[in-house]
Amino acid sequence: MTPDAADRLPASRLVSMLSHAGLIVVAAGFLFPFFWMISNALRTDAEVFAIPPVLLPKEIQWRNFVQAWLYLPFGRFFLNSAFVSASITAIVLVVSSLAAYAFARMKFPGRSSLFVVYLATLMVPQAVIVIPLFLMMSALGWVNSYQALIAPMAFSSFGAFLMRQFFLTIPDELEEAALVDGASRLRILLTIFVPLSKPALGLLALFTFTGQWNSFLWPLIVVNGPTYATLPLGLTLFQGQQGTEWTYMMAGATISMAPGLILTILLHRYIFAGIAIGSGFGGR
Repeated sequence: MTPDAADRLPASRLVSMLSHAGLIVVAAGFLFPFFWMISNALRTDAEVFAIPPVLLPKEIQWRNFVQAWLYLPFGRFFLNSAFVSASITAIVLVVSSLAAYAFARMKFPGRSSLFVVYLATLMVPQAVIVIPLFLMMSALGWVNSYQALIAPMAFSSFGAFLMRQFFLTIPDELEEAALVDGASRLRILLTIFVPLSKPALGLLALFTFTGQWNSFLWPLIVVNGPTYATLPLGLTLFQGQQGTEWTYMMAGATISMAPGLILTILLHRYIFAGIAIGSGFGGR
């Protein structure tokens, strides 16, 4: 080993140690709010406002989770969120796959221009379209219903874009062989493209489900009672004129975070594969 190489080795190790230390600090910064939420969910009311603050409860209050579930119709909110999020996710997967196949494999006049316009809708903030959507739901008589929660959110330009980019990476020979055998476009989509697109579909399902599970603005506008309220709306009901039930609210927030965490664990293989697809994006 030359003297220059010997000098560079400690420097590279120092850079590696500093980069790892920086990543640990950043990761701790992201994780601390979750730790604080769970810690407050397990405390007494007095410990929540203790000065100086304490990191861990002296005696774990598991009953806060039971009380949070019974304090409000939390089960109803949970089922509403599950039904709405799962329904939107299923529709988005179907619609995005159909649109992506058309944009990726079918040739028709104005295809590229239409796809650009399709993608341009990604630039429109949700806050801009909230009022027109509400007026549309009101005209249809869907305000305060599952239809109002599901229908406007069931179409995703991002989903069509993600699936199109993946479909473009599938060899043309597979589709041409199926066409020669007499398969229809729909059969080719269902038997060739969809089975080969599990990583992209898993990634899209995760993004869609977690996004809708945590959605607050649209349910707040279109729902006016507890019957169709979702979990984010339900958590706000822990705030009342007599004060805020902080321990119950933190327990409820912890419960509401669990489905997204479980889904992430179940789909982690597809997440990594989907990220690899996204980094490549070998589309045309």
